[in-house]
Amino acid sequence: MIQKKVCMLGAFAVGKTSLVSRYVRSIFSDKYYTTVGVKIDKKLVSVGEKEVNLILWDLAGEDEYQKVHMSYLRGASGYLLVVDGTRPATLETALRLQKSAAEAVGDIPFVLILNKSDLTDDWEIDGTTVEEIASRGWPVIRGSAKTGEGVEESFSLLVRKILGE
Repeated sequence: MIQKKVCMLGAFAVGKTSLVSRYVRSIFSDKYYTTVGVKIDKKLVSVGEKEVNLILWDLAGEDEYQKVHMSYLRGASGYLLVVDGTRPATLETALRLQKSAAEAVGDIPFVLILNKSDLTDDWEIDGTTVEEIASRGWPVIRGSAKTGEGVEESFSLLVRKILGE
């Protein structure tokens, strides 16, 4: 069996924990809990004929007081870069985190997920900005931990990229 470490990166309160919870347990809670350090979950997935045991590292979010410890990325095969579509500053944080991750662990696969698509009326990140990010060759998916939209797709795409498929 193949085992792969995947990290969740993003600013605080973008929905990293909720995305993992939706993906692993198919549940969503409106309650907000701050992640302290790292929370680890597992999920066994099938990709074609391959069984992959994903070890999901949900890292504490970055804010003005707390920086993500890039040492947590050591050994990671890929990461999900999570942005809250209702808070443009989280995109700035994600861009910084992607650069830091690339410096820390090299060019490993990642997928950027624009979370909270269930709140599209409140979004402050416009389509032009999203197109600009996608033009860098970055995979960008709109999703919602609350409704489940794009969650399975984001993780599946990341796993396929990790496996080189």
